[in-house]
Amino acid sequence: MIAFNVMIAVFVLGYLGIVLEHNAKINKAATALIMGGLLWAIYAVFGTDILGLDFSSSWHHYLHTGGEKSDIIKFIVHHELVEQLYEISSILFFLLGAMGIVEIVDSFQGFRVITDQIKTRNIVKLLWVISVLTFFMSAVLDNLTTTIVMVTLIRKILSEKENRWFFASMIVLSANAGGAFSPIGDVTTIMLWIGSQVTSSHIISSLFIPSLVSMIVPLIISSFILKGRSEAPILEESEKREYTSVQERRLIFTLGIACLLFVPVFKSYTHLPPFVGMIFGLGIMWFVSDIMIQKKAHEDQRKLSVVKTLHKIDTPTILFFLGVLLGVASLSSAGQLDLMAEAMDKHIGNIYGINLAIGFLSSIVDNVPLVASAMGMYEIASPDAVGYLADFTQDGTFWSFLAYCAGTGGSILIVGSAAGVAAMGMEGITFGWFFKRISWIAAIGYLAGAATYMIGSGAF
Repeated sequence: MIAFNVMIAVFVLGYLGIVLEHNAKINKAATALIMGGLLWAIYAVFGTDILGLDFSSSWHHYLHTGGEKSDIIKFIVHHELVEQLYEISSILFFLLGAMGIVEIVDSFQGFRVITDQIKTRNIVKLLWVISVLTFFMSAVLDNLTTTIVMVTLIRKILSEKENRWFFASMIVLSANAGGAFSPIGDVTTIMLWIGSQVTSSHIISSLFIPSLVSMIVPLIISSFILKGRSEAPILEESEKREYTSVQERRLIFTLGIACLLFVPVFKSYTHLPPFVGMIFGLGIMWFVSDIMIQKKAHEDQRKLSVVKTLHKIDTPTILFFLGVLLGVASLSSAGQLDLMAEAMDKHIGNIYGINLAIGFLSSIVDNVPLVASAMGMYEIASPDAVGYLADFTQDGTFWSFLAYCAGTGGSILIVGSAAGVAAMGMEGITFGWFFKRISWIAAIGYLAGAATYMIGSGAF
């Protein structure tokens, strides 16, 4: 039991180190990597004691399918770590591919296709335009990719750091809201869709309005906070020079968006993980880019070289993500997250209360293992189920509300979602600033959307 609790303590200390990054002046990626590695080391060394507590549903499943209790190290390394690493690497490769495509579009000045069309300097109008665009893009692409694209975009039209941080934060809220009502917009909705807990048509019809409300309410609040006009950044002479033509920008921008849109289509037809489609799209972008720059001057060839462009990818953010996901995966494997989910079921016992709690927890702990734990705790009830079990049928209230809460609850803290982590890394947003300026706005939006869903489902 001591080792079991030590893992929890290490995670909490690691999380505090990430939160206090700017006070300690230690990069959050270093803290996350130490935390992830140490948690797995404790789990491996004290695996006999930890798994002997019988809190891990994965360990139970392993034993029931023919595994031996003496094979604890084999279970931890070959069964849990390898499987968790597959999930983690899928996310990281997806992120690398998305960042690569965005950087290529940016290097070809492709985002000017959009920025040149945005004429308003009224900061409130601009916030609404960016947020609504993010909301719908996130449903078609996914919240992570959309955040990367839109944060890159606001760098071109906003000069003040405070404004960029506020806009980036609202992009995170809008992207998570847009991803919650789409079967391909967020990892958790993808999990529930693939697991047959929800169907695509139902999740769109039942969650579109609540998700929209969870974005609109924070936007209304922000409209009273932001004042004045936006100022575009002063570009250096090298940045002012147009080294690509309008036709080239349109081509590379269209191709980039097409490659991102292609990912869910590729997944639907091949049933391969999304990162395969994203890596394939990056290859297409690279191939076309090399052809386009062949006839350009040597100086422009160097500026547009994909090899040089890919050096701009934020590697520390990737490593930070790796450390956090490794740490969460260890808690999921060892059983701490299963225990947490069981405690909520016992002490709350109400499907709305459980899902609301999962939403708040997803702002602290990654929503993927939380949703996975919920899916493991509850089976899909038969279509003719009645009473309490009727909420657990396919497209039942529990599963739909879980998709909403897990998808939008992560917006309450900057580290609570993949979109938030990406924006944090790209813009350097501090945890404290987000908590002070944005968290209360996000929480109000989250609760407003939840109330909208509960009213629609007859909870009141």
